Amino acid sequence: MSGSTQALLIISAIVVGTIGFALLAVRRIKMEPAEFIVGGRSFGALLLWILLAGEIYTSFTFLGAAGWAYGKGAPAFYIIAYGPIAYIIGYFYLPLVWRIGKERGLMTWPDFLVDRYGSKSLGTGVAALQFFLTVPYVTLQLTGLQILLTIAGYGRFNATLAVSVAFLLMALFVFTAGLRGAAWASIIKDSLVLGAAMFAGIYLPIRFFGSPAAMFERVSQTQPHWLTIHAGSAPYGVTWFISTVLLTSIGFFMGPSNAQSIFAARSDNTVRRNMIFMPFYGLMIMFVLLAGLTALVVVPGLKGTAADQSYLLLLQRHFPAWVLGIVAGAGCLAALLPASVLLLGAASIFARNVLGNTRYVRVLVLVCAVLSLALWIVAKTSLVELLLFYFNGITQLAPGVMLGLAWRRVSGWAVGSGLVVGELVAAYSLHASTGPMGINWGLVALGCNVAVLTAVALVFPRSAKAPEGSFRPALHPTAEAGDA
Repeated sequence: MSGSTQALLIISAIVVGTIGFALLAVRRIKMEPAEFIVGGRSFGALLLWILLAGEIYTSFTFLGAAGWAYGKGAPAFYIIAYGPIAYIIGYFYLPLVWRIGKERGLMTWPDFLVDRYGSKSLGTGVAALQFFLTVPYVTLQLTGLQILLTIAGYGRFNATLAVSVAFLLMALFVFTAGLRGAAWASIIKDSLVLGAAMFAGIYLPIRFFGSPAAMFERVSQTQPHWLTIHAGSAPYGVTWFISTVLLTSIGFFMGPSNAQSIFAARSDNTVRRNMIFMPFYGLMIMFVLLAGLTALVVVPGLKGTAADQSYLLLLQRHFPAWVLGIVAGAGCLAALLPASVLLLGAASIFARNVLGNTRYVRVLVLVCAVLSLALWIVAKTSLVELLLFYFNGITQLAPGVMLGLAWRRVSGWAVGSGLVVGELVAAYSLHASTGPMGINWGLVALGCNVAVLTAVALVFPRSAKAPEGSFRPALHPTAEAGDA
């Protein structure tokens, strides 16, 4: 049996076995809209922890993080910095968001904005924006999936066709199993990804250099400036690093799938506890960064987007096919399962907040899958570029959510005005290099957004006769039995 056949058979067994396990777990559950979209609001701390981890352990974890460590060096470490900050921020406002959602039957961020500001047009616009931004984010997972299958197949078969088949299979899975099915599948996915990440960061440096310390020494010898972040406003310098960490941490939970995960929790205390323990999951990304630095020395010479292949190419050239198959199988799950949750999130907001009928969610899952697949086929770019494009746009929703919880004067007009300005600046960043003084353009856009929102709120405050909606001035935690 050839190496490519062996690796692909292992990948197929992992993917099909995981889908089968998840379908068995949810086979007796009736998929009403609330169950299908937010898991019946019944996820305990462990299941929610596993589901939220899917936002970290995607194909980007396997490939993009290692690729940036290989291609950019020290700036890649922003990837491990923003998660813990995001959880600190989330600790203070997400439990309150959950309580509001529970009280008012909310399932999406547009639901929240409509309830808070009393503006259906704002909710519709935000739903369309989230849908537009999520489709490219799904293509990030498909780009990662193509790299995985191409390398696992040793370049001997049509990876585009294989990606299309695997992705449509996963779309059919989430069409059937909903959010709960994706959470159960994530149990296997996260276990495999954690194992593969630890193998990458612990064993590989020891195998090739004797220790991680020796690996860093070799990198500093072959690439003297690779472990240093440039000062000031230089491209990917200190200013860019700090601003990018701030941007991504603020926008971390603004995606449609993030809202569904939060609203799926059993209680606000479940959400709060997850914010405490989630950083332990994020530390595993460090191992993947070490794999990228190992590949920099062992597999030199990769340029541009080829750097995303560095980790897998190292395995292909120096390990048996079965090792490559297991790691690539974990990577395929890390691409397919987050993509399926993203599809569900995009379909849910479009059905609920644009069409006004959740009965269309399942059909829209398949429509979103086809659109994402078509976009991926015609427009491909690097994994990190896709991720930053997504965060630049999605983070612009944060002021409307966070200030809506804390400042009574904010109106729908203020949020909408700030959002339009922020998205225009973010769109401009697609055609520009590093922002002024080296600041990430997404954070510049967010600053413009907040400035316009604040000005409009001060000049045209929310009407005193307007309903209170979901305004809450403070956090008051609740406890529920059986929260674990």
